[in-house]
Amino acid sequence: MQIGLFAKKIGMTQIFDESGAVLPVTILRVGLCQVSQIKTVITDGYNSVQIAYNEEKLENTNKPIQGHLKKIGGQGFKSFGEFRVNRPEEFTLGQIIKADAFSVGQKIRVTGKSIGKGFAGNQKRHNFSRGPMTHGSKNHRLPGSIGAGSTPGRVYPGKKMAGQLGDKIVTLKNTEILYLNSEDNILVLKGSTPGKKNTILKLQPQKY
Repeated sequence: MQIGLFAKKIGMTQIFDESGAVLPVTILRVGLCQVSQIKTVITDGYNSVQIAYNEEKLENTNKPIQGHLKKIGGQGFKSFGEFRVNRPEEFTLGQIIKADAFSVGQKIRVTGKSIGKGFAGNQKRHNFSRGPMTHGSKNHRLPGSIGAGSTPGRVYPGKKMAGQLGDKIVTLKNTEILYLNSEDNILVLKGSTPGKKNTILKLQPQKY
């Protein structure tokens, strides 16, 4: 049964396909991903598998984490994530999940935190058009009116205005795997992925 894993974004480059077209790709390296807990409907109310990733020395973790990781051999990890599964009995504690959990040509979902760009105005954040730049106009990049006065007498929630741009959890669907190296745990995905270099991405099989 397939399960997801966590990988680090190495960067982007481009490759050529069989027809000679240039394809932008993202290169990911899959670190050590180990099954640290198996949850079932009987014990936890739902079926899932917890994956430990992002290695660290065991002595640098706190005592509760150390006790939790002793069940799988005592390897230290910084982070944990879960994947819902239908048959948790197919997995074992301490099982290592590698890049070959996926296959070339498979479509997956990629989740990660997008690049934070700070406080941005309407034009940059929502792709709004600007005002006229000539003929004495003094409204170039101003937001303008945000609502009527008497009715409704307030600003509706969700109004698109200036604010924080990026730094949000983003999920891309139907991302295709173009290349897989099981020895070096390398994945090459078609197109871009959320975040910048060294961002940790969550990869899971595409659900239709």
